[in-house]
This record gives sequence, structure tokens and C-alpha cells, in this order.
Amino acid sequence: MATIQDVAALAGVSTATVSRTLSAPDIVSETTRKRVQAAVAKLNYTPNAAAKILRTTRTRKILVMVPDISNPFYSVVIRGIEESAHQAGYSVLLGDTQYDKARENQYAEMFQRKEADGLIVLASGVPEALRYTVKRSPDRLAIVNGHDYDPDLNVLSVYIDNAAASRDVITHLYGLGHRHVAILAGPDNHTLDGARLKGALDCATSFPEPMALHVTAGGLRAESGFRRTLDLLGASDRPTAIYCFNDELAMGALSAMRRLGLRCPADVSLVGFDDTRYARMMDPPLTTVRQPMKNLGKTTVNLLLEVLDGDKADLGSIKLLHRLILRESTAPAATPAP
Repeated sequence: MATIQDVAALAGVSTATVSRTLSAPDIVSETTRKRVQAAVAKLNYTPNAAAKILRTTRTRKILVMVPDISNPFYSVVIRGIEESAHQAGYSVLLGDTQYDKARENQYAEMFQRKEADGLIVLASGVPEALRYTVKRSPDRLAIVNGHDYDPDLNVLSVYIDNAAASRDVITHLYGLGHRHVAILAGPDNHTLDGARLKGALDCATSFPEPMALHVTAGGLRAESGFRRTLDLLGASDRPTAIYCFNDELAMGALSAMRRLGLRCPADVSLVGFDDTRYARMMDPPLTTVRQPMKNLGKTTVNLLLEVLDGDKADLGSIKLLHRLILRESTAPAATPAP
């Protein structure tokens, strides 16, 4: 009798892919689906009924931890998670942690109590309550980080190269003649911002002419961008460009420019991050780093299903592509007023 391993070997895919093709074919590419179906037909494979019964003892629920559900970036990622989870027959439990460690640990304990089959973390690292277990576990737990990558953790991730994205931004601004750039980062303990900041700082020191970066840390909402930009642009040595670590901060920065009677980009250029749906509607439309938000959510679910159903030894983190979207909020550096 043919086994699922035989089908996987003949089709040249993992056993998890075979399982998904048979249970949720819509989430598998057409090429892969046809290959698996051909192997099933050739080997006359019949899924093991007992194993199927065991799989049904799962909760069929995925727990998703999000740090700020009001952030438009996360709303698109969650939509991608919902769509892929629904196609695979899973429900989504959503926890808005609001960057609160106690809330994070509450949801981590839900996962430990097996109230959900898998956990997706849309924040930096994993909750403190899980770190010891994750590091000590000989196998990968059913946890996927959908926003950050930490090679020191035994957790799979779906992410973009944040350092490379920042290098793209700084290179673009340098090419426009900007030599004094302010960076609006998130909180000091935000590891995701650490990668973006390192990319920016490393890039700034690689040019033949000196480039000064002024970094401020704080909240990630528009109000923080507004307050910090007022301080930056009220100084005598104001920057000629501002790079914000999300689009919401850029919205606040743009509002502060107008409060001060400054024009964007004639007086100050502006760059965001994420390319949320508001970015192109701003005036001027925002130059920003595009993350594949919906695909990030979908890929995170698919990777989690691989952990739940597949050969964990064959799995690895997945890096998605980013793209710098050039719009009208950046222009050649303005000549400082005498």
C-alpha cells in the first residue's frame, strides 16, 4: 500500500504539501496540485482514515497576537491570515496586546493550554512566557513570527529584509542631495526598528560625502510623528528630509510641516514605511517602502500549517520582497535659508 511519503517523493514535494493538496487544494499552486494529484493517481494512494480522525481532534483554531489592531499595516496582514486560515478550515482568534507584556503573556498561556493549535505573533520576538520553552524545545513549536526575524530563537518567521529596505531609503535620499536626515523610529526596545536603524546607519557611513542621521525614538502613531517633527523642524539646523518607520508617523510629520508653514517636498522631503492604503492619498503622495502585507499574512498561515502537518526538519523562515515606491513627497534637497 502506498504511503503519503511515497506520494511526496514521486511528486517532489513535502508530505505537508501532499496533505494540504488533499484537504485544501485551493491554497496550493496549480502546478504543484497537478503534480501531487498525478502521483496519487499513479500510486493509487488512499489517505489513512485513522490519521485523519486523529487530526480532527485539533481545535482548528489559530491564535494571532497583534500589538496594535488599529494600525492599518496590521489590518491588511490580518486579512491575509483570515483568508488563508479560512481556506484551510481554521478559525482565527485575535488578541490585541497593545504592546503590553502582561497581555502578551496571557495569550501565550492560552496557546500553552492548547486552546489553539498554532500561534502567529505579529510583533518582535515571542512573549516572555514562551521564550524558555521555545529555546529548550528540541522540535519547532507551532509558532510563527509574522513580522520579525530573530536567528537566535527556535521560531520560524515570515519577514522582509528591513535593513536592506532602510538602505534603499537612505541611498535614495543621498542621491537627491540630502545630507541631514531625521529618522522617526519606534520604541527603543522594538527589535524590528533595530534592523531598520542599523541598515540606515550602515548605509549613511558608506558614502563619499558625510551624511548626518538624527534619530528619535517614540510611539508609532501619528500623534508621535507630529510632536517629534515639530521639535525637529523648529530647530535652527533642521533636517532636509525625514524618514519615518511607518506611514502613520509620516502622516503626523506632514501635519507638523504644515503647522510650521513648510512645504513637502520643497522644504523637507518625507519617506514612510509599509505603503498602507493611505500613503498614495496623502498630499503629496508618500514615498514609502512597500511591504507585501496581505501576502505576509497568507504566507505566515501556510508556514504554520507546514509546522502542524509536515516534516519540521525541512522548514525554514521565509523572506519576502520589499520595494521602495517613489512618489511626490521626495525631491532634491532644499538649499538652507541664509
